[in-house]
Amino acid sequence: MNGDAATAETHQFQAEVAELLNLMVHSVYSETDVFLRELVSNASDALDKVRYEAIARPELLAGDEKLAIRIKPDAVANTLTIADNGIGMDRQELVDNLGTVARSGTKAFLKGIKDAKDGLGLIGQFGVGFYAAFMVADRIVVTSRRAGTEEAWVWTSSGGAGFDVAPASPEQAERVRRGTEIVLHLKDDAARYLQPFELERVIRTYSDHILFPIELVDDKGEARQVNAASALWQRAKSEVTAEDYTQAYRSIANAFDEPALTLHYKVEGRQSYAVLLFVPTMPPFDLADPGRKGRVKLYVRRVFITDDAELLPAWLRFVRGVVDSEDLPLNLSREMLQNNPQVKQIRSGLTTRVLGELESCASKDADAWLRIWHAFGPVLKEGMYEDQERAAQLLALARFATTAGDTLRSLKDYVADLKPGQSEIYYLVGESAERLKANPKLEAARARGIEVLLLTDPIDAFWTMMPPEFDGKKLRSLSQGDVDFGEVPLADGGTEETKATGEDEAAILKTVKESLGEAISDVRASQRLTDSAACLVASDQGRDRELERLLARANRGSGAKPILELNMRHALVKAVGAAQAAGQAAEAADIAALLLDQAHILDGEIPADPAAFARRLNAFVVRGLKPPA
Repeated sequence: MNGDAATAETHQFQAEVAELLNLMVHSVYSETDVFLRELVSNASDALDKVRYEAIARPELLAGDEKLAIRIKPDAVANTLTIADNGIGMDRQELVDNLGTVARSGTKAFLKGIKDAKDGLGLIGQFGVGFYAAFMVADRIVVTSRRAGTEEAWVWTSSGGAGFDVAPASPEQAERVRRGTEIVLHLKDDAARYLQPFELERVIRTYSDHILFPIELVDDKGEARQVNAASALWQRAKSEVTAEDYTQAYRSIANAFDEPALTLHYKVEGRQSYAVLLFVPTMPPFDLADPGRKGRVKLYVRRVFITDDAELLPAWLRFVRGVVDSEDLPLNLSREMLQNNPQVKQIRSGLTTRVLGELESCASKDADAWLRIWHAFGPVLKEGMYEDQERAAQLLALARFATTAGDTLRSLKDYVADLKPGQSEIYYLVGESAERLKANPKLEAARARGIEVLLLTDPIDAFWTMMPPEFDGKKLRSLSQGDVDFGEVPLADGGTEETKATGEDEAAILKTVKESLGEAISDVRASQRLTDSAACLVASDQGRDRELERLLARANRGSGAKPILELNMRHALVKAVGAAQAAGQAAEAADIAALLLDQAHILDGEIPADPAAFARRLNAFVVRGLKPPA
């Protein structure tokens, strides 16, 4: 019996954990090596933490200063033990850490792991860690003692609905003086993990660069170190292979994809620090977390300090890796991290170096850069809004969907293909490229063969408000302000009739404005439209229409009224004038309301009064129906 059965407490797993465990227990994945990498990684984190806490409290390591991870297979008992002498856990930490997944994105992970062909990759990418052990074990016993405390506790589960926590027996407490011991009772099909050569293969493949010794204990009780236990980032680049980098990335980032880019260098001079950074191939699951936290780990002289030092701006939070400083103090507090001038210099240097590496990739390998942009483009665009110092660099790196074709284009490509007489870069912001391509605000641009950027990420509505320029050309929204394409010839070589607004057209505009009242800020003749009757735009000084919609959803909209633009050549617009001239003011008002409602619908919005819209539309349709002969 493990622990004191008389005082054992039974707990239910958090719902998401229970579902996750069900997936692990009934796992059908052929490659289960991930479990060992995850447990070793957790043990390494625990050793990092106790070493850091011992800086202020050296007594935590007293009598047990050698930090290590021990792995012991027992073929007779059919168990595999992974033990560390790290920080350990008390009773509440066992309940919290091994009973819940306190992390946003859990539901997305669960859906992904059910749907994906490669569930193994998702396990590593999400970092569910401990629970992966249930792929190979039908029962797990965890004994842990928090550093500096007297009590040891035992957590036991068979992967069902719950787990037990009880005080450790004297034998267990004696065995775990500090840290954590995990005993896996292996399933029959996991017997290979009792073979020392198999364990050594997995460790060398996935955990060779863990900074602490990983010792494999044989059946005689003799231990030997099986990993390199060296800081790969401190080694010369000439000594490191591509495979070394890949495995280091997977270990550091808890990932299973390949790094798309690797940065490995040392800075020496006023400050000395080593850098090993990776740009992933696949977006990490925490990329959309509201906290927008980075995951670059800060070490000081090979001692882990934190992975929350914000060494890169939030718009580079997808970058993973390590920075190891020779100069920073070991006792860095959160306040010191935020205000320390040396940390600020490191932060600035890292950002410049990463951005330079991205620029190099974009210029030398267009296909590789497109893959990175597809994965992280929306995050990089955040920098175009937040970091004005680097906005121009990021804008040059950006790739956009456009009306010119199906491939993403750079602004350099766009400017090279400007039409004669075109002096601005045009864009339209919306929810999808398909809807934008059908937007009537593109009509005049399309008639002249003018390329338009189709911006569909939510951040696009924000960075475009700055307002940006590229190569001396302003970026102009087709849904904001006045647009004049008069200097650009029509694509078919024809000429467009242009004339000042006459008295009849002025009367139409006046009638529509009076009919719609406070629903709009103004009515004017459109230079954007060639086929459609009407569209809505924002004023030059106002927010872009899409930005206003996004803010309104968050109850932060300004309530600004749009401008209604009319195609004065359209029959429905002319019908307003005809009705007014015939003294049919009510009909003119109904047509004006229909024009406004149509414009809202074409922008993806619901008319202010759907019932009234349907009534007016039905009335006009019925009137237009001819009786059968």
